[in-house]
Amino acid sequence: MAVLSVRGVTKRYGRLTAVDEVSFEAQPGRILGFLGPNGAGKTSTIRMIAHILLPDEGEVLYGGRPVGPRSQRQMGYLPEERGLYQKMKVWDQLCYLAALKGLSRARVKEQVTHWAERFGLEDRLQSKTRALSKGMQQKMQFVVTILGAPSLLILDEPFGGLDPINSELLRGIIEELKDEGCTILFASHRMEQVEQLCDDICLIARGRVLINGALRDIKKSYGRDTLHLGFDGDGAFLRPFERAGRIEVKSRSAEGMVLKLNDDKVPRTILETIMSQGVSFYRFELAEPTLNEIFIREVEGS
Repeated sequence: MAVLSVRGVTKRYGRLTAVDEVSFEAQPGRILGFLGPNGAGKTSTIRMIAHILLPDEGEVLYGGRPVGPRSQRQMGYLPEERGLYQKMKVWDQLCYLAALKGLSRARVKEQVTHWAERFGLEDRLQSKTRALSKGMQQKMQFVVTILGAPSLLILDEPFGGLDPINSELLRGIIEELKDEGCTILFASHRMEQVEQLCDDICLIARGRVLINGALRDIKKSYGRDTLHLGFDGDGAFLRPFERAGRIEVKSRSAEGMVLKLNDDKVPRTILETIMSQGVSFYRFELAEPTLNEIFIREVEGS
C-alpha cells in the first residue's frame, strides 16, 4: 500500500496553472525521484504534500488520510531553501528543533548525539551555526530533517554543497533509512544521483506528468539505442554513418564516443567496418539511454 498518494492535484496562481492534475504514489521502503526542469511545478507539489500549500483541486493522502498537522508530525522535509538560525549554537539549535517535533528530553539528547557523531559534527556542537562551512550546515540541516525518525522523507536537492566524501556518507544514510522502511521523495536536477538512488521516478514539465513508474521498467522501454565506443584514432570510419543519419554523436571524449542509434542494424555494420579497417578498439557496448538522456528527450518533446 502506498504511504503517499497524490491524486489529480492542481494548483493555480492567478491565471498560471503551476500544477495540472498531477498524480503519483510513493511506496514504503522505496525512493521516488521527483524530477522536472525549472518551473515545472515540483516545489508547489512538494509544498502541497507537506501541507504548506493547499491544492485547488485533487487531494494528497498520507497513510490513506488527507495530509494535515498529523502527517506533518510524521514527515521530515528538507527544502531547497535552507533555514537555520545562524547565531545559535549547533547543539542548542538541534535540541530546540528536535523538541519541536515532540521528542522527550532524553530522546532529544540521544538522537542529537547519535546523528552529530554520524555526520562528524560532534566537535562543532558548541560552535555557532554561522561559523560552519556550507557543507557542514547542509549536514546539520539533514540531521534536523531526520530527527524523530519520520516515516516519510521529502528531500529537495539534499547533496547541495557537499564534497564527494560527504555526498557518499549522505547517500549511505539515505539508503539505510530506505532499508528501515522509510518512504523517500527525492527531488534533484542531478540525474546521475537519481539513477543511483531511486527505485521509481515521476517526471513533470509545465505542471503535467510526463513519465511515472519504476525506473528499471522505464529505461527498458527505451531499448538499447545507445552505443559506447572506445577506440584509437579520430573516428573517421563513423562519418559515413553520421552523414546517412544512421547515428548521432551524443558526446566525444579522449576515450571515444557515445552514439545514439537510429537504425537497429547499424551496430553490426559498425563492428564489421571496425574489423575490416583494422581500427584498434577496446569498448563496444550497447546500452539503454541514461536517465539524463531520457529527461532531455521527454522535456524537449513536451
